[in-house]
Formats: sequence, C-alpha cells, structure tokens
Amino acid sequence: MIDNPIRNIFYYKNFYLDFFEKLKPEVKKKFNWTLQLIATIERVPKKYFEHLTDSTGIYEIRVEAGSDIYRVFSFFDKGNLVILVNGFQKKTQKTPRHEIELAEKLKKQYFDEKGK
Repeated sequence: MIDNPIRNIFYYKNFYLDFFEKLKPEVKKKFNWTLQLIATIERVPKKYFEHLTDSTGIYEIRVEAGSDIYRVFSFFDKGNLVILVNGFQKKTQKTPRHEIELAEKLKKQYFDEKGK
C-alpha cells in the first residue's frame, strides 16, 4: 500500500479490472507502476497522464510496453480521487472516438449514480 498518497485511485465497477486481467504480466507491471506514480507525485509527466482536449475532464493514462501502446481513461472526483474507467490497446495514431465517448458515458453514469 502507498503511505500518504497525493491522489487516491478508484476503479469504477469492473471496467478497468476486466481490461487489466487480459494484459500480459509485463504490461500489468507497467500499469501498476504508472498508477503508483500518479498516486504519489505532485506533477505527473504528460508522458504518463494527460488531459484529453475536447473532453469534459477525461484524462488518459498512458503505458508503453515495447512497441505496444495502452491507454486507460480516467477522471477526477473531489480533486484528488482518480476514477479509472475503460482501457484499450492503441493501434492507430489517433485515439478511437468510440473509446472517448465510452469514457464520457461512464463518467456521467458514475456521477449520476453517486448523486442518488
């Protein structure tokens, strides 16, 4: 466990965990390292964590393993709580629009459920 994290990381339902389970062990290790980095350092390099322009507060967690590129979308709740949603392996230069739309939908669903 991380002592005194700057940010807490939360998995919304099983979206991230289902994605994570299918990854190779070396990619899982890199994701765990990247999430620890996001949780513990004040200024996370854009190489690992970046806000998506043209989104409503969606952030992209970036992991590269060899020539493979992976992304997980997330958003903030209450400033320091990072909510992880959908992940995918990136196969083209441009991020697939349907993945961004899914992240936006899951974010809305999260806040709608939380508001009840």
